[in-house]
Amino acid sequence: MKWKDMISMALGNLFKRKVRTVLTVAGVVIGTCAIVVMLSFGFGIRESMEAMMRDMGDLTVIQIHADSGSSKSTPLDDKALEKIKMMEHVVALTPVCMLDPSQVTVKSGKYRYDSMIYGVDMGALEAFGYKPTQGTLPKKEEENRTTILMGKDGAYDFIDTRKTNNNMVYAEPDKNGKLPEPFLDPMKAKLQAEPTPPENSTAKVKPVKLNCIGILEEDYGKSPTPSHCIFMDISLAKELQAKYEKLNNVKKDKNAPEGYSEASVKVDAVEHVSEVEEVIKKSGYSTYSMNSIRKPIEEQMRTIQMILGGLGAISLLVAALGIANTMTMSIYERTREIGIMKVLGCVVGNIRSMFLMEAGAIGFLGGIVGVGISYLISTVINTLAAQQKGGDAMVGLVSAGSQISIIPAWLALSALAFATLVGLVSGFGPANRAVKISALTAIKQE
Repeated sequence: MKWKDMISMALGNLFKRKVRTVLTVAGVVIGTCAIVVMLSFGFGIRESMEAMMRDMGDLTVIQIHADSGSSKSTPLDDKALEKIKMMEHVVALTPVCMLDPSQVTVKSGKYRYDSMIYGVDMGALEAFGYKPTQGTLPKKEEENRTTILMGKDGAYDFIDTRKTNNNMVYAEPDKNGKLPEPFLDPMKAKLQAEPTPPENSTAKVKPVKLNCIGILEEDYGKSPTPSHCIFMDISLAKELQAKYEKLNNVKKDKNAPEGYSEASVKVDAVEHVSEVEEVIKKSGYSTYSMNSIRKPIEEQMRTIQMILGGLGAISLLVAALGIANTMTMSIYERTREIGIMKVLGCVVGNIRSMFLMEAGAIGFLGGIVGVGISYLISTVINTLAAQQKGGDAMVGLVSAGSQISIIPAWLALSALAFATLVGLVSGFGPANRAVKISALTAIKQE
């Protein structure tokens, strides 16, 4: 028997019993929908969680902290940082030197800066994802020790030293939503920095002229946060800190290791963060990254997806029983037909193939319709969620603006293939039963 004839007979037998076929296909449709929609919720939750993680911080950045409380701790100095920088998958690194206004004075005429100053590798800021709203970031080939960057609200941290009251401008919008102008524009002002001498000191300190070349975009997911701060070259920050300590006779613990208190490392991909972080920890430093939060969340997401997929699989299992029942009933009804086919010399394998085609067709049709309805359900759910305030329909699970249901193309294709496979497996038993029927017994049956 030709394949064309077998396919024609298989489809013809299905359409002869339309009601039974439709009901059996409906079971596969429900099962396929259940699996795809349930898993789409899992993908939606996972995507939302990853978006929330990205808002919380860069997933590819590792914060390194040195243990300064022990003389036996490994110093986080330039030599150690150079080794870390040469590690595989590390694309950028910067130490962080923190200065506060009590140590270094940044001023412009009568205005004095009164917030944090961070010494960093200015050439690495672009790799860490810092972006300017005004001006530009310094390039490595154009680096200058006196070049600085101002945080988004850094200009509002200048105070008027000639006033005791109302000596600051606050970054608070008026009733029309307009922000007040700060005392000065850092991009145009003549800025200078000097170490803060002790009170009543007569020591003369030569100030360092600063050149602000950019205002950074605010991003609370980064560390240091580019908001109320100044970024300057790490070498200048260390120099100003050393001059401050000398002027104020700050005594250091001789047993304490020299070096930085912290540093930031940029890794090329999220998948390599754990590997790099583990090597850094073995070097004697404590680390922190969003990866420590991401891992347990991913495990929870996998568990949720398995549960949701399992619930959908139960529906498809019921559909498989329906297919097996339909095919078994079909064999009982067509016993005489099977016997005639055998008497006419039809190959046993062809009979099996014909029944498997019928079962596979039921699974395939159910899979196609099920996937189509799944996309429709997903679209409706996402549309309804978007119409709610902020699109936050699943509080605590889905972030604002995220999709609740996401159906990747591979999931739709896999569901279709799985539904067809379920049909074939369900029809395998009845097909074997059909080929075992005796031809003489089948012909005699009314």
